[in-house]
Amino acid sequence: MIGLGVREGQLTLSAKRALDCADEIIARTSSGRAFASLDGYTVRTLDELYSSSRNFDTLNKKLAKAVIDAARDKNVCYCVEGSVGEDIACGIILNKLKDARVEEGVSKSSHIRALARMNADSVTAVSAYSVRTIKSCASAVVYDIDDGYAASETKQVLSDIFGEESDCVFVRGDEAKRIKVYEIDRQKDYGSDCGVACSKPEFLRQERYDYDDVLKIVALLRAPGGCPWDRVQTNESIKQNVIEEAYELADAIERGDDDGILEETGDVLLQAAFHSVLKDEQGVFNPTDATTAVVKKLIFRHSHIFGKDNAATESEALGVWDKNKAEEKNMTTFGERVAAVPKNMPACMRAQKVGKRAAKSGMDFLSPVSASEKMWEEVEELVTAMKNEDKDATFDEAGDVLFAAVNTCRLAGVDCEEALSHATDKFVKRFVECEKLIIADGKDITDLDGLELDYYWLKAKNVNT
Repeated sequence: MIGLGVREGQLTLSAKRALDCADEIIARTSSGRAFASLDGYTVRTLDELYSSSRNFDTLNKKLAKAVIDAARDKNVCYCVEGSVGEDIACGIILNKLKDARVEEGVSKSSHIRALARMNADSVTAVSAYSVRTIKSCASAVVYDIDDGYAASETKQVLSDIFGEESDCVFVRGDEAKRIKVYEIDRQKDYGSDCGVACSKPEFLRQERYDYDDVLKIVALLRAPGGCPWDRVQTNESIKQNVIEEAYELADAIERGDDDGILEETGDVLLQAAFHSVLKDEQGVFNPTDATTAVVKKLIFRHSHIFGKDNAATESEALGVWDKNKAEEKNMTTFGERVAAVPKNMPACMRAQKVGKRAAKSGMDFLSPVSASEKMWEEVEELVTAMKNEDKDATFDEAGDVLFAAVNTCRLAGVDCEEALSHATDKFVKRFVECEKLIIADGKDITDLDGLELDYYWLKAKNVNT
């Protein structure tokens, strides 16, 4: 396999010797400046495979098959534009023919990089038809921008990574010009010799930042000379921040506030990054360990997707998840699963989760009605304790009433945390309305007796409904 480079005259001496000794010379296509290097040789091109292929995946498989078939009983040279390493069909051939030899040429990406004067240490280079594989990088070179579709795809991906207003260098043949990323799909014409090079500017001037940049700025703030507050924080000192930010995200979701969700999602991500940076400093684990663990966990627990388990419904999927979670955490008893519910969860949420886990052992009420009977029993015991003015018993029975109420609601299919939150919001709204009505009548809420308060409360209730 021979890489012809990007233009005529870049054929290496060893590649020329291979061509001179070949029984057959096959070229991927007859188009492109580099194929002029084959003038004087008898060449079979595979142009016809382009029109008979539905997509590039099919095309590359057909190209590889044609070359492999030809090479079964003779010495064949397969020639491609640019470098062999950039050609997908060549990769297929290398995997199938272990005795295939490579004569490399000037790559399309190195040609673009040179014209763009790109001196970055780390550069990601891909064909425009694989540009969606780029997720994050400091510098990128995209070649094969041979039509408007490829240009549009390239623009979208690079806009997400670098920002649409970022500078880039567009290359056509041996010409290069500086444009904005959003202009990539606004050029007059495209061809196989078109490409683009783009790099992130200095950190503080970037338009777009990814998770690695979040880790970077946390590390900068923690470094000597960084922020005095950030430098003294520990996992313990900022643990409450995770809870607060999670609640703020949940609140934004409930409000349907997309801007708020955007902001709070970033804040939650920051907390995760901060904790992983702190543990990295301590030599316990690093951020990649954390992301690796969560991906591996998702693969393991979704064995109905990535393994041999089956789950056709939501409940079956949750069953597989719970089974795998128990195996992952080496939990062999139901007691271990119940005890594993975090103690620092909101009490109502924790009670509901404990009830759900205990129910999987078979220990549960038969119905919401039977659970409510237990709730009324606990209410009576609470009343008795209050009448006896027994503070310890009152405290204990109050907890039993609340736990019994959670079980009743759980079995009725109600999310207790959401239901209590809704009831609290409803009370707040009615209370505010009640006071407004009282003030409108020229009265002070603190001066009213119980009957008057009931009157205004019912009035406010009717307004709200």
